[in-house]
Formats: sequence, C-alpha cells, structure tokens
Amino acid sequence: MTFGTRRPQMSMEDFEELAGKAPKNVQLEFLDGRLYVKGDHIEVEDFEELARRAPEGVKLELIDGKLEVKPFPDNRHRAIVVWLIRLFMQLRPELAMYHEQDLRIGTYRKGHATADAALAPLDHFIAQDNGWADPDGVLMVVEVTSRDRDTDRRDRIDKVRGYAEADIPVHLLIDRDNDTLVVHSDPKNGAYRQSPSYPYGAVVELPTPVNITLETEKLKDYAD
Repeated sequence: MTFGTRRPQMSMEDFEELAGKAPKNVQLEFLDGRLYVKGDHIEVEDFEELARRAPEGVKLELIDGKLEVKPFPDNRHRAIVVWLIRLFMQLRPELAMYHEQDLRIGTYRKGHATADAALAPLDHFIAQDNGWADPDGVLMVVEVTSRDRDTDRRDRIDKVRGYAEADIPVHLLIDRDNDTLVVHSDPKNGAYRQSPSYPYGAVVELPTPVNITLETEKLKDYAD
C-alpha cells in the first residue's frame, strides 16, 4: 500500500493570499508544503472566517482540531464520485447525493469536513444557511482517498472518527491505494462498530438506513 505523494497542499501564492486574509489572531505557516497554525490551535469561529476568505480553489477543513487543506481531486477521483451519484439516482430516487457537502462533525460539532458526497433526502439542506450544515438526517457520507501524503491519517483515521462522533449512520470509504471499499456503520460512543472491507468488483450491501446493494465491478475501470 502507498500513502500518496509529497506534493504540497497548496501553492505558495495561495498560501500568501490566505495568510494575508487570516483573522488578526490567526498566524499561518507554510512548512514543507503543508499549512499550519502557529500554536497548533484555531477557534471554530476563526476557522469559519478563514474558510470564507480562502482563495478560489482552496477548500479548508477542521479535522480533529487540525487545520487541513482538502486535496484537489484528480480525474479518477471525480469519476468515482460521479459514478456513485448516477447510481444512487437510479437506486434511491427519493434521495440525493450531495457532492462536496460541508458538514459540522465530531464531538460537539466543532469539526468541519467537506465530504466527497453525502446522501440525504432531496432538498434536505435547503432550509440551512449557506455555511457548514448540521449532519442530522444525513444517511451516509462518502470519502474517496486522494493521492496526497495526508490520506492515511485524514481519510482512514480522523474523518472516520469525526463522522462516527456525529452519529452519521454509514460512512463509505473508497480506498484507491488498495482498491477496496470499507463500509463503516453502527456508530456508538464515537466509533463505528462495523467496518467490513470489500475488494473492487464485490457485491456490497450498504446497511440501514441506506439499504441498497452496490455492484462495484465498474470501480475496476478507475483503478490506478
């Protein structure tokens, strides 16, 4: 298994623009291609303000108390998400798969994650403001691993814990490093109690409240 490349999270130009727009009590650093907050702490309100001011194309997350830059998806990553969206339109037409959905997650909802996709009733988020949405009512979140060096910690550990703490019933992780799907479900006390793994091509049963059968042969077309 590989854990991605060491490419920078963002360009120096984007960092300089972001640092210039940061709230006055937030000091940013850009070391070895990664974004850091001096003091390793940022208040939720300051994070939300910083996220609103981020340059176009830069998406910030607050995962397990750490400031993160969401990786820019490559074409295979996009193709997997589009495949899922189209599939769920057929299998659960009363629901919608929301692409790049901003959610408050984790203990006390202090974490802020942008799910690659979130499954919820049609028009579920329409009554919420234009900021980070509450996860209540979300049936499933989907993450597709990216080709960056933080994937192992972010996608396989921190986000899994955050979604479980938010009591999102199902979390589907499509892991491109080993061509598998991991179905996290049954959250309790901040952890998913079920996490079976399936290879690309398997028939995957997504549990309640999703209740569908995924034929995943198509994922082999997107393997690297």
